[in-house]
Amino acid sequence: MRINIVTMFPEFFDAPLSLGIPNRACKKGLVDCLVVNLREFTHDRHHTVDDLPYGGGAGMVMKPEPFFEAVGAVRSKGPIVLLSPRGRIFTHTDAVRYSVQQELTLLCGHYKDVDQRVADHLATEEVSLGDFVLSGGEPAALAVTDAVIRLLPGAIGDHESASSDSFYESPLLSAPSWTRPPDYKGHQVPELLLTGDHVRIKAFRRSLAERMTKEKRPDLWKRATRETDP
Repeated sequence: MRINIVTMFPEFFDAPLSLGIPNRACKKGLVDCLVVNLREFTHDRHHTVDDLPYGGGAGMVMKPEPFFEAVGAVRSKGPIVLLSPRGRIFTHTDAVRYSVQQELTLLCGHYKDVDQRVADHLATEEVSLGDFVLSGGEPAALAVTDAVIRLLPGAIGDHESASSDSFYESPLLSAPSWTRPPDYKGHQVPELLLTGDHVRIKAFRRSLAERMTKEKRPDLWKRATRETDP
């Protein structure tokens, strides 16, 4: 798989992509991350990627030409995703869908906005991490990249570990985890987890996942109960 990241700040991705699972996946040949410098697709001495908004108003708007030319240069064949507060919320389902593509292109905005023609005539979809605004699309693109790479076969050595993550096989949050020591400053690990009774432990974890989802994410709990209703 190849992931193209179109950005004004390619150095933002240097360290994260050289660490952990993304780095191992790249070394195994499972993914190729191509970080594209948007300023290389400008045609003035100052490498200008933004301009004043038509109609007036505060802030600067990123120009359409560099985005169109950058995507044309990489000849992207898969989804072209604009990271935007206007987009629908990115979910695990999206990560799975992207992970089975041969190619994915992520467009990072900045400043006040991106020219709407990028969203209308270049991007195939817009996604957002949530109902908040970042200074640029780079953190969101990195989050999407990480979520996609860890789903590639072979990226994670222990598939069972990934399959027990939140959202992987159900809309429930994952159950909480504990490790050694069994007693730390008087705070103890649930005794059942120390028994080795895997049938009871599985049921216990399921009950915890249901309780935590109901308390912390009532929206997910509503969806989970709706899916299980006859």
